[in-house]
Amino acid sequence: MRTRITLACTECKQRNYNTTKDKKTHPDRMEIKKYCRFCRTHTLHKETK
Repeated sequence: MRTRITLACTECKQRNYNTTKDKKTHPDRMEIKKYCRFCRTHTLHKETK
């Protein structure tokens, strides 16, 4: 079953992206480099609650 997660920027702490993930294949928290429109650059985004 896929669960909905929110990705937050590590620089400015803004919650920018909503996505889904499979808990069986990714049991730990996701970290993806994505574009932050507030920082205007690609930054590391981490999964939040």
